[in-house]
Amino acid sequence: MAGSLDEWVAGVRERGPGAESAGLLDGLDVAQLSARGRINALVVLEQHLSWLQAKQVEVLAAVAAYTDTPEEMILAAGGSLSDVFAAGWDTAVEEVACALRLANVTAAQRLQAATLLAERHETTTKLLAAGQITYIQAQTLAEQLRVVDDSAAAQVEQVMAVKMPSQAAGQTRAALRQEVQKADPEGAERRHQQRVRERRVVSNPDDDGMALFGAVLPAEQAALMEVAVDRRAQGYADDGRSLEQKRVDALFDLVVNQPGVVGGSGVSGGSGAGRSSGVVVQLTVPFDILVGEEDGPGELKGYGPITASQARALAFAPGTVWRRLLTAPESGLLIKTDPTTYRPTAETERHVVARDQYCAFPSCRMPAHRCDLDHVRPFNHRDPERGGPTVPDNLQPLCRRHHRLKTHHPGWKVTRDAHTGTSTWTAPTGHTYTNNPPVYRE
Repeated sequence: MAGSLDEWVAGVRERGPGAESAGLLDGLDVAQLSARGRINALVVLEQHLSWLQAKQVEVLAAVAAYTDTPEEMILAAGGSLSDVFAAGWDTAVEEVACALRLANVTAAQRLQAATLLAERHETTTKLLAAGQITYIQAQTLAEQLRVVDDSAAAQVEQVMAVKMPSQAAGQTRAALRQEVQKADPEGAERRHQQRVRERRVVSNPDDDGMALFGAVLPAEQAALMEVAVDRRAQGYADDGRSLEQKRVDALFDLVVNQPGVVGGSGVSGGSGAGRSSGVVVQLTVPFDILVGEEDGPGELKGYGPITASQARALAFAPGTVWRRLLTAPESGLLIKTDPTTYRPTAETERHVVARDQYCAFPSCRMPAHRCDLDHVRPFNHRDPERGGPTVPDNLQPLCRRHHRLKTHHPGWKVTRDAHTGTSTWTAPTGHTYTNNPPVYRE
């Protein structure tokens, strides 16, 4: 039995993915496969994932193209007025992000890659459908060739179509960079200069109370920074820290603990001591955790949950200013305003920003302090007593894009449950998506 099953899996691997073999995979008994057969089964499953992703590319491209469909064509095809509204506004990103539970930027990348693959890279799409390459390879090719003209893109794709089936994703990315440079050297220089103008600092949360901090900058500057960090790290005493720990501490010292910048220099050892009094960090932590009666997470603005010890270290550091915010015991939501003025008071604004932390659109992670404060039930400028009040229960942070979406797009609607804080968004297609604010208790 094991032999015949091994042979079947090997045959499917050789033939490639399809609907018939996909239907039989559910009954695959892994326990009956030999060690060799299991590797073949792993490849077969990966091939079918690529086949399904090629189908998804087709659907995503259709979703993206639908936003450009003329009104008369939609109505002639039996579409409703809501279909016209959906097509008239480019909100495919929002709908896809909510439906697939993706970040907006990821949904946008998926839609863009699908459009490029469908319209420009038939050869690559066929390789994906045949299970010869992965979706990551296909997406990488589409994204990297987006910046060159059709002729150069076709030239590079022809070269890569031979290489990709035997490459890992990282090798494909490196080969594409080289081929694009060869096909369009002048464009490569222009794009580099544009990226130099777009240089930026990046900070992303990591697990276990850690974060990734760095910068997107010219490669030659990054190389010089590495040398400076290494030189600083080599000057530290042999005190039990590993080389990587010293390199991290060296970077922190070079940025934060410079003389005259934050009042002194020296090895940080990973502590936050010596912070400048001008640095503002927002931390939300329950009182029982703050005083040490319980252990649990605090919430660091822009990062997320941190450990109790990290929260206490920040809260009791020299120069810390505390602002008290109360929570409702039954829901864990922040509570506590002039309700008849359009602009919220400073206290109300601080409250809403601390309560929600991010844009209230389900797929958006724009920090609340960079958002507009929007009235869920519209404010009545002529008769404030009859409109939506300017109180936390009727306010939500929305980034500028989603503020415009909520205010001006006739197909998107939003309601907010004042008790739970849950926002419910209804899309032009009729699908509903929810967003829940942080809860500051177990």
